[in-house]
Amino acid sequence: MAAGTGTAGSGTDEAALGYEQARDELIEVVRRLEAGGTSLEESLALWERGEELAKVCRRRLEGARARLDASLAAERAAEEAEGASGGGDGDE
Repeated sequence: MAAGTGTAGSGTDEAALGYEQARDELIEVVRRLEAGGTSLEESLALWERGEELAKVCRRRLEGARARLDASLAAERAAEEAEGASGGGDGDE
């Protein structure tokens, strides 16, 4: 059902959506819902699309957080290994 969002039936395209794209489309969906003037059926389709886009955004943010956490953990591990091997030059 094409609800005029330009993305109806794009569930398979969600994986290809970047965070910024999903966020921007979600903003537009919210604007259209807040503006009103749509039929009940179209409003429901917009709501469902908004839920899908919110999930995409959440997954992208969770993935980014995991990457940051992994990077920070690797950095800490490298610093600890360097300190344990006596590689620090703070004693000179």
